[in-house]
Amino acid sequence: MSFLVYFVPLHCCSKFFCCIFLLLLFSLFTPQVEVYSVKVDCKVTSRFAHTVITSIALNKANISREIFFEVDLPKTAFITNFSMSIEGQTYVGNVKEKEKAKKQYEKAVSTGQTAGLVKASGRKMEKFSVSVNIAPNSNVTFIMTHEEMLKRKLGQYEIVTRVKPKQLVQQFEIVADIYEPQGIAFLDAYGTFITNDLLPLVEKTVTDKKAHISFSPTLDQQRKCPGCDGTLIDGDFIIKYDVERTVTIGDVQIVNGYFVHFFAPSDLPRVPINVMFVIDRSGSMMGNKISQTREAMLTILDDLHEDDYFGIIVFDSTILEWKDSLTKATKENVIQAKTFVSRINPSGMTNINYALMESVKMLKKERQDRKQSERSVSMIILLTDGMPNVGESSVDKIQENVRNAIRGNMSLFCLGFGDDVEYSFLDVMARQNKGLARRIYEGSDATLQLQGFYKEVSTPLLSEVDLRYPDDLVNSLTTSHYKQLFNGSEIVVAGRLSDNNFSVKSQASAQDWDLLYPEQEYIFGDFTERLWAYLTIQDLLSKRSTGTEEEKANATAQALEMSLRYNFVTPLTSMVVTKPETEKGPEDPLIADKLTEGTRPNERVKSQKYVKSVQLEQSVVSVDGDPHFIIEFPGREDALCFNIDDKPGTIFSLVRDPLGVNGQTIGDKKVAPNGKMNTYFGRLGIVHQALGVRLEVTTQDITVSQDVLYLLWLCGRSETTFISLFPYNSVDLEVTKDRSLTVTLRDSVRFLVILHKVWKQHPYHQDYLGFYTLDSHLLSPSVHGLLGQFYHGVQFEVRDLRPGEEPEKPDATMLVKGHELTVTRGWQRDFHSHIRKGDLVPCWFIHSNGNGLIDGNHTDYIMSGLFKTV
Repeated sequence: MSFLVYFVPLHCCSKFFCCIFLLLLFSLFTPQVEVYSVKVDCKVTSRFAHTVITSIALNKANISREIFFEVDLPKTAFITNFSMSIEGQTYVGNVKEKEKAKKQYEKAVSTGQTAGLVKASGRKMEKFSVSVNIAPNSNVTFIMTHEEMLKRKLGQYEIVTRVKPKQLVQQFEIVADIYEPQGIAFLDAYGTFITNDLLPLVEKTVTDKKAHISFSPTLDQQRKCPGCDGTLIDGDFIIKYDVERTVTIGDVQIVNGYFVHFFAPSDLPRVPINVMFVIDRSGSMMGNKISQTREAMLTILDDLHEDDYFGIIVFDSTILEWKDSLTKATKENVIQAKTFVSRINPSGMTNINYALMESVKMLKKERQDRKQSERSVSMIILLTDGMPNVGESSVDKIQENVRNAIRGNMSLFCLGFGDDVEYSFLDVMARQNKGLARRIYEGSDATLQLQGFYKEVSTPLLSEVDLRYPDDLVNSLTTSHYKQLFNGSEIVVAGRLSDNNFSVKSQASAQDWDLLYPEQEYIFGDFTERLWAYLTIQDLLSKRSTGTEEEKANATAQALEMSLRYNFVTPLTSMVVTKPETEKGPEDPLIADKLTEGTRPNERVKSQKYVKSVQLEQSVVSVDGDPHFIIEFPGREDALCFNIDDKPGTIFSLVRDPLGVNGQTIGDKKVAPNGKMNTYFGRLGIVHQALGVRLEVTTQDITVSQDVLYLLWLCGRSETTFISLFPYNSVDLEVTKDRSLTVTLRDSVRFLVILHKVWKQHPYHQDYLGFYTLDSHLLSPSVHGLLGQFYHGVQFEVRDLRPGEEPEKPDATMLVKGHELTVTRGWQRDFHSHIRKGDLVPCWFIHSNGNGLIDGNHTDYIMSGLFKTV
């Protein structure tokens, strides 16, 4: 069967290019998957949020279709349930120990099955995704449940629901019910996507202790414009509120033998602070980072109170002090400090140890000289974007030095700037010293992030807060000792009662819900017990990174036991869902993991030996950049990488099977002053004789089968465009304007091509392409090419870890394919998840054009034409 394709000029999308509208006849071949309904139901009882997301999707086509379910949930939430209902059969997730789940996952991908994972999704969210094949004219119901303890920050709680249905939805609804026994002081609800026309649809009913919020637009109200299919529903729905606070020592609530104590006094005077600002000015801070830091510091200095004392140290390989002692925050001193800050310029290496030791010394001297009030609190605020690479470079030793110097006498707050910072090092060091760490994300609002963090920690009300309860009546307490309490925050302690005769003395209020609150519509069962379990697991997970080895082991064991008992997906557990058997494959497990903020790609390699034998069918095998080849391992923070250096215009075989993928290199506009000519892939050819596919992708355009379809990257709508081609949908193209192309060859393979745009006036570089393999499990065992040879696995051993030429890039010996190679630990950037910025991937770098890792020599892969397969 064939069909006609017409090209109709619509309008010019720039001064030079004319857009092309593709009219596809025979709509039989157009995907017909409809998201029929989406409902978000959030119930909050005493700050503990229980959210259920239900979605129904229909396959209206006369062939089976793959249906996707994606949910963004807060990073602080734990998934507690997931299920799929298909044709009367329900598939429910089971929480298992992570290692056991990982074995099931690896077994699945080794046989070519798909498996889902949770991925990072912006600053505050993580993405859960799963797909399932649905029979013709059938539907599937997805149900996801997650729970979290809302944390009070700057005087309010925040509930964020991210909604991105990507199409109009027949039934769309967000509902939230809140019950707070202390009373609701204020409440606001809004959406980042809500226009003035949609604003009246946000319905709020607030009484003394209850609130009901709903948002339910009709199909027409969701449309971007009358008669069009685009949806306005794309962004965050946010609820902010706080509770009444009239009791000095807090509010206690008791349910079914468990209690929770909320402590956030509002009538305490502010405590003066002695603060040292320690600012990284090393070379990596150049550009936006240092300019945003300067801008934030100018505002922060204005926020100092006149009874505060402050000092500033900037550092690279050395340090520069504004003054040799702390200075009272008078108007005159603040003006002088602003002048100093405005002149900070980056250069040099990063000596964190030296800077922190000097700041501790200065604060100690001030305290010994008794220049400040006895009521004052001392703190250090460190801002850095890198890892120590000069002076003391061992992160463990730096943590030890700082801990021994501070000895509990001051707080250390660490701000890690950007994705490359070694966050886990800063996080542990801060928590060891009565502080906390925060990642500052690179972006236009980085200045506001810095200012916001300072507002959180600059108003201490109490230090060394110790909440005590009768030993004979209370057990299994969560953390009850806090180093400090800041204005606008809250301390929460939960525990179990030995009996039901617990009485609250002094000025705290107590609510025994078993007796005083018979209404159950806002209560989700044993919420205090689950809140206690949530806090206990969080405490235990925190202890895993501090304390002795025995304490870490005990905390890990207890956290795992409780995660399994309460069905929480935590960093120690995974949720396994067995997807139904289809005509395309057997039963297929989904694995849902939990991310941790400290798990970043540039964490140092601590083990001295690795032995890996990994099947790569579901991994991301890619080439990007200059050109950098990356072979990533599923579920592991590891990869192999190598570069290919050759002259511009060379055509390489990337994948060779019945399917062929070749890439032609381009060079810089001219040779750089250092004499180096970088090369990139600027042209890709994909050919599949059996399917009749011949696809050419360049940095300017996309051509299918010798001009049957011709598209310009710059044309089309801003959102993604889907195109199905050839009989029986043998080829699907998914084009995002000026950004990416996903190519799916039915029953074969799926590729992602990324267009990297370079500033047109750049003196050397030009636009280039990145190529990523998203799915290759149906290619034959004989598949080859620079990428293809790694689709079916590679076994290697790394040993003899030793210092390299650069301190942060150790060398090692690798045994692979009968060769013994010297490899170097480094990083490459992978753009398939975050196309704009990419993710840093830690990898073992194989030198000399990958010799020893690839079969033969790189010249063996040179082809005579873009569509040649032999």
